[in-house]
Amino acid sequence: MSSADFLVQEKIWFDKPRYDEAERCFYERMNGSSQPIQDVGANTILQDIARARENIQKSLAGSSSVGADQTELIARIKSLELENQCLHKVVDGLSAALSKLECRVTVLEKSAVAVTPAPTPSVRYTNGTSVQQKSSAPVKEDEEQEEEEDDDDIDLFGSDDDEEAEKLKEERLKAYAEKKAKKPSIIAKSSILLDVKPWDDETDMGKLEECVRSVQADGLLWGMSKLVPVGYGIKKLQIACVVEDDKVGTDMLEEEITKFEDYVQSVDVAAFNKI
Repeated sequence: MSSADFLVQEKIWFDKPRYDEAERCFYERMNGSSQPIQDVGANTILQDIARARENIQKSLAGSSSVGADQTELIARIKSLELENQCLHKVVDGLSAALSKLECRVTVLEKSAVAVTPAPTPSVRYTNGTSVQQKSSAPVKEDEEQEEEEDDDDIDLFGSDDDEEAEKLKEERLKAYAEKKAKKPSIIAKSSILLDVKPWDDETDMGKLEECVRSVQADGLLWGMSKLVPVGYGIKKLQIACVVEDDKVGTDMLEEEITKFEDYVQSVDVAAFNKI
């Protein structure tokens, strides 16, 4: 145990008489009586006390700094251990992958050696030159292909078959056209919702609806209708109809309905849906 630690744990005051004497000298000097010898002793005691306090503070600060250093050192050691474990895992994975690659390379080398074709024997001519002899199998295949192409080029039936094929083709085209003509065509229809607005609230809406329904055309069929409030007591006629797209259009309906100028102010298409 160091002297500083001893002073920290000390509970007995052995030098109390000296401190009392120093305190007495201090108050005597303050009151006017001076004793140089006693003043010197008191100053010495005060200096010792200051030194002791300074040593205690230094020891306490040193112990706290040592504890902080130890904590930091322990944290660094733990981080290094974790990094070391990770590196071991990476090295093990790389070694396993390398061993697999070596096995694959060995297998590929063996298969390449097994597939390598044997050299064809060479035939020597009388002049001393040597030429490698080709296998007979490819030659036979080429000859068979040439024979098949020759057979395809031969026309065994001549022009008679061409005339019969043309007649058969014409008959089939004619039958297809007749079948298509008999098949009913799909009629494109649309559902339209019209908003017919009157001039004012005094317009007879019943008469206005009669005028609208009086518009008749091929491919036009009127449906349900209702009165929808617009504002200030005015109501508009909302009427539905189904039309054939090839025969009736929205422009024609608007033009025919707006002819009733006494009742109709404007006509708008509120909805248009294909059926």
